[in-house]
Amino acid sequence: MQPKRKKRIRVLLIVAVALVIIVVLALLKTGTLGADDALQVQYTYPSRQNITQLTTANGRIQPVFEVKISPEVSGEIIELPVVEGQSVKKGDLLCRIKPDVYQSMREQYEASLSQTIARAKQSADRLTQVKLSYDRTKKLYEQKAVSEADFEKATAEYEVAVNEEKAARFAVESSRASLKEATENLRKTTIYAPSDGTISLLSVELGERVVGTAQMAGTEILRLADLNRMEARVNVSESDIVNVHLGDTAIVSVDAYPDSTFRGVVTQVANSAKSTTSADQITNFEVRIFLLKNTYQWLVDQGNPIPFKPGMSVSVDIMTAKVYDVLSLPIEAVGSRNDSLGTNTAVAESQTAQKPLEVVFLADGDTARMQVVKTGIQNSEFIEIRSKLDDSARVIVSPYSAVARELKQGALIKASRKKS
Repeated sequence: MQPKRKKRIRVLLIVAVALVIIVVLALLKTGTLGADDALQVQYTYPSRQNITQLTTANGRIQPVFEVKISPEVSGEIIELPVVEGQSVKKGDLLCRIKPDVYQSMREQYEASLSQTIARAKQSADRLTQVKLSYDRTKKLYEQKAVSEADFEKATAEYEVAVNEEKAARFAVESSRASLKEATENLRKTTIYAPSDGTISLLSVELGERVVGTAQMAGTEILRLADLNRMEARVNVSESDIVNVHLGDTAIVSVDAYPDSTFRGVVTQVANSAKSTTSADQITNFEVRIFLLKNTYQWLVDQGNPIPFKPGMSVSVDIMTAKVYDVLSLPIEAVGSRNDSLGTNTAVAESQTAQKPLEVVFLADGDTARMQVVKTGIQNSEFIEIRSKLDDSARVIVSPYSAVARELKQGALIKASRKKS
C-alpha cells in the first residue's frame, strides 16, 4: 500500500511540473510573463517636412512716429482746441498758455533796452567830449604848457569815459538778449502741431496749470502720432533674441481681431536688455515689427478709419528660419544623454561639464538602441535631423518620460507603432 501511494504522489508531481512548464511557456509566448520588466513604448518613422522656426513673443501696438508735446514755459492753459483722436495738420493750434506774465516781461525788457540805448548814447557823447579835451591837454603837455598833474587827470578822465562807453554797449547787448528771450518765451505760450498726425493721447484739460520743460521734465500735454504707420513692440527672451534678425517676417495676432492674422517685418532689434523690477529678473529685449498695411487694409472703413489703436495687445510669431523637404522627427523623439550608454543628463550633470549628446532611441526587436543625432531648426511639432538616419528606422517617441529619462542603450522594451 505504501509503495502505491508514493508512486501516485510522484505521478502527480510530474503532472504538476509539466503543467507549470506549459503555463510558463504560454505566458512567455504571449509576452505576459516578463511584461513588468519590458518598457511599453511607441515608435514612428522619420518623414520629410517643411519646417519653419518661430519665435513667439507678446507686446503692444504703437505708432511708428509719435511725439510727446510738452510746453517750454509754465502757466495756465487758456485755449485747448483739440480732443483725443482728432486729426491735425502741421501748424494747427494745439494749446495756448496764458501769456500775461510773459507779455509784461517783454514790455519791461523793451523799456529797459530803450533806457540802455539812451545811456549808451550819452556815454558815447561824453567819450567824444572827453577825448577832445584829452587831445588838447596832451598837445599842451608836449609843449610844456600844462603841468604833469593836469595831463594825468585828463588821461584818467579819458580812460574812465572809454570804460563807461564800453560798459554801456555791453548793457545794450545784454538788454537785447533779455528782450529776445522774453519775446521767445511769449511765443512759446502758443503751441502748434509740428507735423500732420492724430492726437493719440490728451493728458490735460482747459484751465489746468502746466510746468515748462525749463523746469525739470515738464508736463506732457499730449501725444501726436501718425496712426497710418503702426508697429508691434514685443518682448523677446534672451534665449530667443539671437535667432531674430532685421527683415524677418512675422505673423501678428491682435486680441481685438481674434479671427484674423496680419503680416509684419522686423525693423528694429534692441541691443540692450530692458530693465525689469520683477523678482524673477526675466531678461527681455524689445523687438519692433512694422505692420504691413496691405494685410489689414480691408479693416479700414468709414466707421473704423484707424483699425489699430495704440496700446492694443498683440502676440507675434517671428519666422526666424525655414527649410524645405528635410528629414525630420517629432520633437518628442529627441532626448539628451551624457554618454554613449544613455546616462541621464540630470543625473550626470554634476559629474561632467561635457555637452550632452542629442540622441534618439530605435526599437530594435525587444531592445532599445541609442543613436546620436545632429539636429537643426524646429517648429512646434517637428525637428530637423541633419545626421544620417534610415527612413525605415523605428524611432521611439513615447512615453515622453522614457525618451527624456528612462531609456538606456540595450533597455528591454515592448514596442508598438504610434497611431497618427
